[in-house]
Parts: sequence; structure tokens; C-alpha cells
Amino acid sequence: MTDMPDNPKAAVILLSGGLDSMVVAALAREQGYAVHALSVDYGQRHRRELQSARDIGRRLGVTRHVELPLDLRQFGGSALTDDIAVPKSGVDDDAIPVTYVPARNLVFLALTTAFAEASGAGDIFIGVNALDYSGYPDCRPAYLKAFEQLADLATKAGVEDQGRFKIQAPLIYMSKAEIIQTGVELGVDYSLTHSCYDPAEDGGACGDCDSCRLRRKGFEEAGVVDPTRYADNINF
Repeated sequence: MTDMPDNPKAAVILLSGGLDSMVVAALAREQGYAVHALSVDYGQRHRRELQSARDIGRRLGVTRHVELPLDLRQFGGSALTDDIAVPKSGVDDDAIPVTYVPARNLVFLALTTAFAEASGAGDIFIGVNALDYSGYPDCRPAYLKAFEQLADLATKAGVEDQGRFKIQAPLIYMSKAEIIQTGVELGVDYSLTHSCYDPAEDGGACGDCDSCRLRRKGFEEAGVVDPTRYADNINF
């Protein structure tokens, strides 16, 4: 990865601890931004991805890393925040799965915008993808464009400087394989990342949830060795 310039512009990255968010953070750094990372502890089923976010932040040398508690288990309504089984029968492209967390990216982008405004940043990076994803409505380009307009209308910085906020989603039209190849070119260490919705007690990935399937397929198509640590009873 390249060295940072002497006076870098600030950008806020929504850093989940997953593969896509690490590639986005690495891209922002490569473009010369000082990375301010936001990870949200929203009461997800496990702590593993938050630890991954911390590891990624340290590896990339982010300028600031905020881990914000926001317990969405109080609302429930998702297999990630409620007592609902995580589906493991395969990805269904025609349905929004129960792993969708109600309005999660709407809430997270609002928080990221607040962090950006407080940090003097105008660029917000998010690792959403409209191709190899699980059918979530808040991963669509139309949503990101609408939110960018909202951010300008709803903030002091946006009112005083129209067009201030730019929602950057550089992975939006990439396949998972293309994302993985991009990360390889940037020197990303994928062993630091975590994608599984339902890891085993030993911390290993389940291998069967939508996220695991999309990740494994991406590594296979990219021709890159998958460093994912799967549960002890998983063999591929």
C-alpha cells in the first residue's frame, strides 16, 4: 500500500469487519484519504466481525476508529438481531432474506454522515454491492443517490456547501471475484476479515449462510486461495 500524503483529505468509512469494507477502506487509503472508520456494535449475533474491524483498522493505520454501540436487538425483526434461524439453504435472488436488518444501512449511513460532518469530511465510503449480494434494498444505487441528496438537505455542512457529501460505493457494480482481485492488488490480508452470519462456537465460519456462500464463490471465481477459517466440522 502507498504512503499517505502530508495533508490528506478526510473520508469516513463504514467498517463492518467484512471483506468488502476492508477493500473499500484500502481503496480510500490508496486514493490518499485519511481514513476515519466507523464500526457499529448493533447487537449482531456474534462479536467476531467487530474484532475483525479492529484488526483491519490497525492494519490499515486508520486515523481514527469509532466503535459505536447501538443495540438493534431492541427492535428485532432480523435473524441477525432476533431469535430467528439464519437460512442455510442457498442464496435466493428473488427474495429479501431474514438476515436483512430493518433500515440498517439507512441508520448506519445517517451515523456515518454525522461522523463525517463532525470530522470535516465530505466523502463517505461504503462497501455495498448491487451484484453479488443477498437482495437487501439498502444496497441499491438508487438508495445511495437519494441518501446523498438527503445528507445535503439535513446537515449544516450540506446547507452551507451544497454537494458537500459524496457517497462513494466503488464496489457497487463489481462481482465478488472482482472485489477480491482488487483487494489482492491493494495488498489486502483477507484473513483479517469475517463474513459469516452464524459462526460456530469455535469462531469458525459456518460455510452455509448466504454470506459464506457468496464469499467462497468469489474466491473460487477469482482463483485466489480462501483464507477463511471454517468451523472444525466443515470440509469443502
